[in-house]
This record gives sequence, C-alpha cells and structure tokens, in this order.
Amino acid sequence: MFVNQAKYAKDLIKKAAMDTCKPCSTPSKPHQQALTTDGLALSAPTLYRSIVGALQYLTFTRPDIAFAVNTVCQFMHNPTDVHFGFVKRILRYLQGTLQHGIAFSPGTMLLSGYCDADWAGDPNTRRSTTGYAVFLGHNPISWASKKQASVSRSSTEAEYRALAHCAAEISWIRQLLCDLHMVIPEAPVLHSDNLSALALSANPVLHSRIKHMDIDFHFI
Repeated sequence: MFVNQAKYAKDLIKKAAMDTCKPCSTPSKPHQQALTTDGLALSAPTLYRSIVGALQYLTFTRPDIAFAVNTVCQFMHNPTDVHFGFVKRILRYLQGTLQHGIAFSPGTMLLSGYCDADWAGDPNTRRSTTGYAVFLGHNPISWASKKQASVSRSSTEAEYRALAHCAAEISWIRQLLCDLHMVIPEAPVLHSDNLSALALSANPVLHSRIKHMDIDFHFI
C-alpha cells in the first residue's frame, strides 16, 4: 500500500503562488539557523501561518520534511522575510517530490527505532531538537522532530533525552499492538549513534553521575 498527499501538496504550492517555481533537492540548507529577529517582519503574516499550518498536516506522509517544518513552526508568532524564505525552500523541495510518500509492505513484526539529537541547535534558546523514527518491520509507523523541554549542558544529556523519548514511544506502540493481540516475537531494538548515551543507558553504575535527570529519563 502506497500513501501520499500529492494533490494536497500541489494545492499548497499553488496557494503560495509558487506553482511555477524551480524544485530543489533538500527541504532546508545544511546547518540552517535563524534568530527570531533576523530579517524584516512580514506586513501580513497570515499567509505564513496558513502555509506552515498546512505543512504540519503534510508531515503525516512526509517524514522527510518533519525537521524543516518544525523549524519554521518556531517563528509563527512574529515571522520575517528570512523565515518565509525557509518556507519557500520547503515548497520548492515539495515541487520536485510531489509523488513521494510512504510504502507499506508485509514483513516481520520486529519493532525498531532510530533516534538522534541536534545538541543546542536552536540559536535562540540553545535547546536541542529530538528526532526519532519507529519502524514495524520495514515500515515507518511513527516519527517526530521536536524541541526538547530544557537546555542540555552536554551532548550526552541531549542524546539520552532523545533515547528516552523514543523508548517511551516504542513502549506505547508495543502495548498498543499487544492490545490488538499482535504478538511481537522479539524485544524492540533502539538505535543511537552516541556512545556515551548508550553506555549510560546500559550501565546503572553511571546513573549516579546524572542525578538531575534521574526522575524523568531513567525510564529508558
């Protein structure tokens, strides 16, 4: 089964008067950052808010734009022309990938997750961004890109928070599948690329070093 929102994306591009724009290969530039005060405030921010709100619905079948959409959502209160340029970049990317979507196919019932964190990636608050994707077999079934609730003073802490968020999501999905009488044959697998966070989650002896995270994040 293949799911996509080609017509929705096309209508959105037309709404922004960009139906003749040239496509680009990525939804955002590498290391794209902006302050809330960059650029000139838009005289009519309604269009910005309308397009960005519509882009959030598009992430239901397009996890590839989740991070870029999360970024532009942070400027809804007082958008500027610089921020609107980020939105146009997303729309140009959609112009070249209208037929992209998610294909679901039968396979194993193994649950697996991948998580990462952009440590102190927000230049306005220096909060980190958590990103994760959960797969059932080869099929993506849950994903998110969202800013963490507090500032992490080390990359290990930011990655550990991302591990905990992803572990909580996997645990909820596993329980949901059990309620539907779908047996998971093996323990879910959680992938992370931060060796310090992996060591911290695997060795209880190290937990005493991060007592400030004890209550919320030792769930993992």
